[in-house]
Amino acid sequence: MPDNPGAWLTTTARNRAIDRLRRERTLAAKAHLIAESEEVVEEEMDETMFPDERLELLFTCCHPALALDAQVALTLRTLGGVTTDEIARAFLVPEATMAQRLVRAKRKIRSAGIPFRVPPPHLLPDRLAAVLAVVYLVFTEGYSGRGDLSAEAIRLGRAIAGLMPDEAEAHGLLALMLLHDARRDARFVDGELVLLADQDRSLYDRAQIDAGRRSLEGALALGGRGPYVLQAAIASRHADEPCDWGEIETLYGELARLTRSPVVELNRAVAVAEVSGPEEALRIVNSLELEGYRYFHSTRADLLRRLDRRDEARAAYQRALALTVDDAEQRFLAGRIAEL
Repeated sequence: MPDNPGAWLTTTARNRAIDRLRRERTLAAKAHLIAESEEVVEEEMDETMFPDERLELLFTCCHPALALDAQVALTLRTLGGVTTDEIARAFLVPEATMAQRLVRAKRKIRSAGIPFRVPPPHLLPDRLAAVLAVVYLVFTEGYSGRGDLSAEAIRLGRAIAGLMPDEAEAHGLLALMLLHDARRDARFVDGELVLLADQDRSLYDRAQIDAGRRSLEGALALGGRGPYVLQAAIASRHADEPCDWGEIETLYGELARLTRSPVVELNRAVAVAEVSGPEEALRIVNSLELEGYRYFHSTRADLLRRLDRRDEARAAYQRALALTVDDAEQRFLAGRIAEL
Protein backbone atom coordinates (compact mmCIF):
# COMPACT_ATOMS: atom_id res chain seq x y z
CA MET A 1 0.00 0.00 0.00
CA PRO A 2 1.47 3.46 -0.95
CA ASP A 3 2.08 5.96 1.86
CA ASN A 4 -0.38 8.35 0.22
CA PRO A 5 -2.95 6.33 -1.78
CA GLY A 6 -4.80 9.39 -3.05
CA ALA A 7 -1.66 11.01 -4.45
CA TRP A 8 -0.57 7.69 -5.98
CA LEU A 9 -3.91 7.27 -7.77
CA THR A 10 -3.80 10.85 -9.06
CA THR A 11 -0.26 10.47 -10.41
CA THR A 12 -1.06 7.12 -12.02
CA ALA A 13 -4.23 8.46 -13.64
CA ARG A 14 -2.35 11.51 -14.97
CA ASN A 15 0.39 9.31 -16.50
CA ARG A 16 -2.18 7.01 -18.09
CA ALA A 17 -3.98 10.03 -19.58
CA ILE A 18 -0.70 11.40 -20.99
CA ASP A 19 0.13 8.01 -22.54
CA ARG A 20 -3.29 7.80 -24.18
CA LEU A 21 -3.00 11.33 -25.61
CA ARG A 22 0.44 10.51 -27.01
CA ARG A 23 -0.84 7.34 -28.67
CA GLU A 24 -3.78 9.19 -30.21
CA ARG A 25 -1.50 11.94 -31.57
CA THR A 26 0.89 9.32 -33.01
CA LEU A 27 -1.97 7.44 -34.63
CA ALA A 28 -3.36 10.59 -36.15
CA ALA A 29 0.07 11.53 -37.51
CA LYS A 30 0.52 8.10 -39.14
CA ALA A 31 -3.03 7.56 -40.34
CA HIS A 32 -2.19 8.74 -43.85
CA LEU A 33 0.78 6.35 -44.01
CA ILE A 34 -1.46 3.42 -43.03
CA ALA A 35 -4.00 4.42 -45.66
CA GLU A 36 -1.29 4.68 -48.33
CA SER A 37 0.13 1.25 -47.44
CA GLU A 38 -3.33 -0.30 -47.62
CA GLU A 39 -3.80 1.20 -51.08
CA VAL A 40 -0.46 -0.25 -52.23
CA VAL A 41 -1.32 -3.71 -50.89
CA GLU A 42 -4.77 -3.53 -52.47
CA GLU A 43 -3.23 -2.60 -55.84
CA GLU A 44 -0.75 -5.49 -55.56
CA MET A 45 -3.55 -7.89 -54.66
CA ASP A 46 -5.68 -6.70 -57.57
CA GLU A 47 -2.81 -7.21 -60.02
CA THR A 48 -1.70 -10.53 -58.56
CA MET A 49 -0.68 -13.35 -60.86
CA PHE A 50 -1.66 -16.01 -58.33
CA PRO A 51 -4.54 -18.28 -59.40
CA ASP A 52 -5.32 -19.23 -55.81
CA GLU A 53 -5.69 -17.16 -52.64
CA ARG A 54 -4.13 -19.79 -50.37
CA LEU A 55 -1.16 -20.14 -52.68
CA GLU A 56 -0.77 -16.39 -52.57
CA LEU A 57 -0.70 -16.50 -48.78
CA LEU A 58 1.90 -19.28 -48.82
CA PHE A 59 4.29 -17.26 -50.96
CA THR A 60 3.62 -14.20 -48.82
CA CYS A 61 4.43 -15.99 -45.55
CA CYS A 62 7.57 -17.78 -46.78
CA HIS A 63 9.90 -14.79 -46.50
CA PRO A 64 13.57 -15.60 -47.32
CA ALA A 65 14.81 -13.35 -44.50
CA LEU A 66 13.92 -16.24 -42.17
CA ALA A 67 15.76 -19.54 -42.08
CA LEU A 68 14.12 -22.19 -44.26
CA ASP A 69 12.94 -24.36 -41.37
CA ALA A 70 11.52 -21.26 -39.66
CA GLN A 71 9.63 -20.27 -42.81
CA VAL A 72 8.13 -23.72 -43.11
CA ALA A 73 7.27 -24.09 -39.42
CA LEU A 74 5.73 -20.62 -39.08
CA THR A 75 3.67 -21.00 -42.26
CA LEU A 76 2.40 -24.41 -41.19
CA ARG A 77 1.42 -23.01 -37.81
CA THR A 78 -0.18 -19.84 -39.16
CA LEU A 79 -1.91 -21.04 -42.33
CA GLY A 80 -2.01 -24.81 -42.16
CA GLY A 81 -3.60 -25.15 -38.74
CA VAL A 82 -0.89 -27.66 -37.83
CA THR A 83 -0.12 -27.83 -34.11
CA THR A 84 3.32 -27.13 -32.68
CA ASP A 85 3.57 -30.77 -31.60
CA GLU A 86 2.77 -32.01 -35.11
CA ILE A 87 5.35 -29.64 -36.62
CA ALA A 88 7.94 -30.80 -34.08
CA ARG A 89 7.35 -34.42 -35.07
CA ALA A 90 7.77 -33.54 -38.73
CA PHE A 91 11.12 -31.86 -37.98
CA LEU A 92 12.19 -34.63 -35.54
CA VAL A 93 12.73 -32.20 -32.66
CA PRO A 94 11.13 -31.87 -29.19
CA GLU A 95 7.98 -29.76 -28.99
CA ALA A 96 9.71 -27.24 -26.69
CA THR A 97 12.48 -26.76 -29.28
CA MET A 98 9.99 -26.10 -32.06
CA ALA A 99 7.99 -23.72 -29.86
CA GLN A 100 11.18 -21.72 -29.24
CA ARG A 101 11.96 -21.63 -32.97
CA LEU A 102 8.50 -20.24 -33.68
CA VAL A 103 8.95 -17.59 -30.98
CA ARG A 104 12.33 -16.57 -32.43
CA ALA A 105 10.89 -16.37 -35.94
CA LYS A 106 8.04 -14.12 -34.82
CA ARG A 107 10.50 -11.97 -32.86
CA LYS A 108 12.69 -11.55 -35.93
CA ILE A 109 9.70 -10.54 -38.04
CA ARG A 110 8.87 -7.82 -35.53
CA SER A 111 12.41 -6.56 -34.91
CA ALA A 112 13.50 -6.59 -38.56
CA GLY A 113 10.24 -5.12 -39.81
CA ILE A 114 9.79 -7.92 -42.34
CA PRO A 115 6.87 -6.84 -44.56
CA PHE A 116 3.82 -9.00 -45.07
CA ARG A 117 3.19 -8.45 -48.75
CA VAL A 118 2.71 -10.48 -51.90
CA PRO A 119 6.12 -10.94 -53.58
CA PRO A 120 6.57 -9.80 -57.20
CA PRO A 121 7.08 -12.52 -59.83
CA HIS A 122 10.88 -12.24 -59.97
CA LEU A 123 11.13 -13.10 -56.24
CA LEU A 124 8.99 -16.23 -56.35
CA PRO A 125 11.93 -18.63 -56.96
CA ASP A 126 13.54 -17.44 -53.70
CA ARG A 127 10.48 -18.66 -51.82
CA LEU A 128 9.75 -21.82 -53.76
CA ALA A 129 11.71 -24.25 -51.57
CA ALA A 130 9.80 -23.24 -48.43
CA VAL A 131 6.43 -23.26 -50.21
CA LEU A 132 7.04 -26.75 -51.59
CA ALA A 133 8.12 -27.96 -48.14
CA VAL A 134 4.94 -26.59 -46.56
CA VAL A 135 2.72 -28.21 -49.18
CA TYR A 136 4.49 -31.56 -48.84
CA LEU A 137 4.24 -31.54 -45.04
CA VAL A 138 0.51 -30.79 -45.31
CA PHE A 139 0.21 -33.74 -47.70
CA THR A 140 2.21 -35.97 -45.34
CA GLU A 141 0.00 -35.01 -42.40
CA GLY A 142 -3.06 -36.00 -44.42
CA TYR A 143 -1.59 -39.19 -45.86
CA SER A 144 -2.25 -41.16 -42.68
CA GLY A 145 -5.99 -40.72 -43.06
CA ARG A 146 -6.87 -37.04 -43.52
CA GLY A 147 -7.87 -37.25 -47.17
CA ASP A 148 -9.04 -33.63 -47.15
CA LEU A 149 -5.52 -32.40 -46.32
CA SER A 150 -3.91 -34.57 -48.98
CA ALA A 151 -6.41 -33.38 -51.59
CA GLU A 152 -5.75 -29.75 -50.65
CA ALA A 153 -1.98 -30.28 -50.91
CA ILE A 154 -2.36 -31.85 -54.37
CA ARG A 155 -4.56 -28.96 -55.48
CA LEU A 156 -1.93 -26.48 -54.32
CA GLY A 157 0.77 -28.57 -55.99
CA ARG A 158 -1.06 -28.33 -59.31
CA ALA A 159 -1.42 -24.57 -58.85
CA ILE A 160 2.31 -24.16 -58.15
CA ALA A 161 3.27 -26.24 -61.20
CA GLY A 162 0.97 -24.09 -63.32
CA LEU A 163 2.30 -20.87 -61.82
CA MET A 164 5.96 -21.85 -62.29
CA PRO A 165 6.01 -24.29 -65.22
CA ASP A 166 9.81 -24.10 -65.66
CA GLU A 167 10.56 -25.28 -62.10
CA ALA A 168 11.37 -29.00 -62.14
CA GLU A 169 10.94 -29.41 -58.38
CA ALA A 170 7.38 -28.06 -58.56
CA HIS A 171 6.51 -30.78 -61.08
CA GLY A 172 8.48 -33.30 -59.02
CA LEU A 173 6.47 -32.57 -55.88
CA LEU A 174 3.18 -32.84 -57.75
CA ALA A 175 4.29 -36.18 -59.21
CA LEU A 176 5.36 -37.44 -55.78
CA MET A 177 2.03 -36.59 -54.17
CA LEU A 178 -0.03 -38.06 -57.00
CA LEU A 179 1.96 -41.31 -56.98
CA HIS A 180 1.69 -41.71 -53.22
CA ASP A 181 -1.98 -40.79 -53.11
CA ALA A 182 -2.75 -43.31 -55.86
CA ARG A 183 -2.06 -46.08 -53.32
CA ARG A 184 -4.38 -44.65 -50.66
CA ASP A 185 -7.17 -47.23 -50.98
CA ALA A 186 -4.68 -50.10 -50.66
CA ARG A 187 -2.91 -48.75 -47.57
CA PHE A 188 -5.80 -49.46 -45.20
CA VAL A 189 -8.21 -52.40 -45.04
CA ASP A 190 -11.04 -52.04 -42.51
CA GLY A 191 -9.03 -49.32 -40.80
CA GLU A 192 -5.92 -51.48 -40.47
CA LEU A 193 -2.56 -50.46 -41.95
CA VAL A 194 -1.26 -52.59 -44.84
CA LEU A 195 2.45 -52.53 -45.72
CA LEU A 196 3.58 -52.06 -49.32
CA ALA A 197 4.49 -55.73 -49.84
CA ASP A 198 0.99 -56.84 -48.77
CA GLN A 199 -1.06 -54.23 -50.63
CA ASP A 200 -3.67 -55.22 -53.21
CA ARG A 201 -2.30 -53.45 -56.28
CA SER A 202 -5.63 -53.75 -58.08
CA LEU A 203 -6.82 -51.01 -55.72
CA TYR A 204 -4.21 -48.55 -57.00
CA ASP A 205 -5.60 -45.58 -58.93
CA ARG A 206 -3.91 -46.22 -62.28
CA ALA A 207 -5.16 -42.97 -63.83
CA GLN A 208 -3.53 -41.04 -61.00
CA ILE A 209 -0.31 -43.05 -61.35
CA ASP A 210 -0.25 -42.13 -65.05
CA ALA A 211 -0.81 -38.47 -64.16
CA GLY A 212 2.01 -38.62 -61.63
CA ARG A 213 4.36 -40.18 -64.15
CA ARG A 214 3.52 -37.50 -66.70
CA SER A 215 4.44 -34.84 -64.14
CA LEU A 216 7.65 -36.75 -63.39
CA GLU A 217 8.50 -36.89 -67.10
CA GLY A 218 7.96 -33.13 -67.28
CA ALA A 219 10.32 -32.60 -64.36
CA LEU A 220 12.98 -34.82 -65.90
CA ALA A 221 12.62 -33.01 -69.23
CA LEU A 222 13.49 -29.80 -67.37
CA GLY A 223 16.69 -31.45 -66.12
CA GLY A 224 15.34 -32.03 -62.64
CA ARG A 225 17.42 -34.13 -60.26
CA GLY A 226 16.36 -32.45 -57.02
CA PRO A 227 14.94 -34.11 -53.90
CA TYR A 228 11.29 -34.11 -54.98
CA VAL A 229 12.10 -35.40 -58.47
CA LEU A 230 14.17 -38.24 -57.01
CA GLN A 231 11.47 -39.12 -54.49
CA ALA A 232 8.88 -39.12 -57.26
CA ALA A 233 11.07 -41.49 -59.28
CA ILE A 234 11.23 -43.81 -56.25
CA ALA A 235 7.46 -43.64 -55.78
CA SER A 236 7.02 -44.50 -59.46
CA ARG A 237 9.19 -47.61 -59.01
CA HIS A 238 7.14 -48.62 -55.96
CA ALA A 239 4.04 -48.68 -58.16
CA ASP A 240 5.65 -51.27 -60.47
CA GLU A 241 5.00 -54.99 -60.13
CA PRO A 242 7.46 -56.37 -59.27
CA CYS A 243 9.41 -53.52 -57.65
CA ASP A 244 12.91 -52.96 -59.00
CA TRP A 245 14.59 -52.76 -55.59
CA GLY A 246 18.04 -52.39 -57.11
CA GLU A 247 16.95 -49.23 -58.93
CA ILE A 248 15.18 -47.99 -55.81
CA GLU A 249 18.35 -48.48 -53.76
CA THR A 250 20.36 -46.54 -56.37
CA LEU A 251 17.86 -43.66 -56.34
CA TYR A 252 17.87 -43.56 -52.54
CA GLY A 253 21.67 -43.48 -52.61
CA GLU A 254 21.59 -40.44 -54.89
CA LEU A 255 18.95 -38.79 -52.71
CA ALA A 256 21.02 -39.48 -49.57
CA ARG A 257 24.10 -37.88 -51.13
CA LEU A 258 22.02 -34.85 -52.10
CA THR A 259 20.19 -34.31 -48.80
CA ARG A 260 22.60 -35.79 -46.21
CA SER A 261 19.44 -36.85 -44.39
CA PRO A 262 19.48 -39.77 -41.93
CA VAL A 263 15.79 -40.36 -42.69
CA VAL A 264 16.64 -40.88 -46.37
CA GLU A 265 19.43 -43.24 -45.33
CA LEU A 266 16.89 -45.16 -43.23
CA ASN A 267 14.69 -45.57 -46.30
CA ARG A 268 17.70 -46.67 -48.33
CA ALA A 269 18.29 -49.38 -45.72
CA VAL A 270 14.81 -50.79 -46.46
CA ALA A 271 15.78 -51.16 -50.12
CA VAL A 272 19.15 -52.65 -49.14
CA ALA A 273 17.31 -55.30 -47.12
CA GLU A 274 15.46 -56.37 -50.26
CA VAL A 275 18.64 -56.46 -52.37
CA SER A 276 21.36 -57.62 -49.95
CA GLY A 277 19.42 -58.96 -46.98
CA PRO A 278 18.39 -57.70 -43.52
CA GLU A 279 21.82 -58.04 -41.90
CA GLU A 280 23.45 -55.49 -44.21
CA ALA A 281 20.43 -53.21 -43.80
CA LEU A 282 20.60 -53.46 -40.01
CA ARG A 283 24.23 -52.37 -40.09
CA ILE A 284 23.15 -49.17 -41.86
CA VAL A 285 20.24 -48.58 -39.49
CA ASN A 286 22.38 -49.04 -36.38
CA SER A 287 24.72 -46.29 -37.60
CA LEU A 288 21.94 -43.68 -37.66
CA GLU A 289 21.12 -41.24 -34.87
CA LEU A 290 17.31 -41.18 -34.99
CA GLU A 291 16.40 -42.18 -31.46
CA GLY A 292 13.27 -40.01 -31.38
CA TYR A 293 11.93 -41.15 -34.77
CA ARG A 294 9.29 -43.87 -34.59
CA TYR A 295 10.04 -45.28 -38.04
CA PHE A 296 13.67 -45.78 -37.06
CA HIS A 297 12.59 -48.16 -34.33
CA SER A 298 9.90 -49.91 -36.37
CA THR A 299 12.31 -50.43 -39.29
CA ARG A 300 14.98 -51.74 -36.96
CA ALA A 301 12.42 -54.00 -35.29
CA ASP A 302 11.35 -55.49 -38.63
CA LEU A 303 14.96 -56.23 -39.59
CA LEU A 304 15.60 -57.88 -36.21
CA ARG A 305 12.41 -59.93 -36.64
CA ARG A 306 13.59 -61.14 -40.03
CA LEU A 307 16.89 -62.14 -38.43
CA ASP A 308 14.94 -64.08 -35.76
CA ARG A 309 16.33 -61.88 -32.96
CA ARG A 310 12.95 -61.81 -31.26
CA ASP A 311 13.76 -60.18 -27.90
CA GLU A 312 15.56 -57.28 -29.55
CA ALA A 313 12.78 -56.98 -32.11
CA ARG A 314 10.14 -56.85 -29.38
CA ALA A 315 12.00 -54.07 -27.53
CA ALA A 316 12.36 -52.06 -30.75
CA TYR A 317 8.66 -52.47 -31.60
CA GLN A 318 7.75 -51.33 -28.08
CA ARG A 319 9.92 -48.23 -28.47
CA ALA A 320 8.24 -47.45 -31.80
CA LEU A 321 4.83 -47.94 -30.22
CA ALA A 322 5.69 -45.50 -27.43
CA LEU A 323 6.51 -42.82 -30.03
CA THR A 324 3.43 -43.40 -32.21
CA VAL A 325 0.24 -41.35 -31.95
CA ASP A 326 -1.65 -42.66 -35.00
CA ASP A 327 -4.27 -45.26 -34.01
CA ALA A 328 -3.82 -47.50 -37.07
CA GLU A 329 -0.04 -47.54 -36.64
CA GLN A 330 -0.43 -48.31 -32.94
CA ARG A 331 -2.65 -51.32 -33.71
CA PHE A 332 -0.22 -52.54 -36.35
CA LEU A 333 2.77 -52.33 -33.97
CA ALA A 334 0.82 -53.98 -31.15
CA GLY A 335 -0.02 -56.82 -33.53
CA ARG A 336 3.65 -57.25 -34.43
CA ILE A 337 4.55 -57.41 -30.73
CA ALA A 338 1.85 -60.02 -30.12
CA GLU A 339 3.20 -62.17 -32.97
CA LEU A 340 6.60 -62.30 -31.27
